[in-house]
Amino acid sequence: MYGFTTTLSGVSFDEAIAQTTQALKAEGFGVLSDINVQAAMKDKLGEDMPPYRILGACNPPLAFQALQAVPDIGLLLPCNVIVREVVPGQVVVGFLDPQVMFTLIASPEVKAVADAAEQRLRRACASLGGSTGPA
Repeated sequence: MYGFTTTLSGVSFDEAIAQTTQALKAEGFGVLSDINVQAAMKDKLGEDMPPYRILGACNPPLAFQALQAVPDIGLLLPCNVIVREVVPGQVVVGFLDPQVMFTLIASPEVKAVADAAEQRLRRACASLGGSTGPA
């Protein structure tokens, strides 16, 4: 698997974005990028789809540590988090598992960063309180 998810029920999409952003912040992550996939698909293709956003989450100390170990690891940063509406009131929040970095770059320094980032992201996921599963 390449990630892990939680499904939130009884919340609006905007509430899920706010809760996810807060959960990330509590674990030391900021959101560097916020890609509105729904708007992009409508704008570029004229296609309608449910709300879907990709949040580029970054924990600066961990990112710095990874960049010091392997400067080109920026190709794998930031940690992506998706927030997508299944139906109104049901939102899936998915987290890329940082261990994916380690499978691509077998370095002890990267492993340490991946371990720390995974622990933090799993805590953020758990704090959202939904039903969890793999991605």
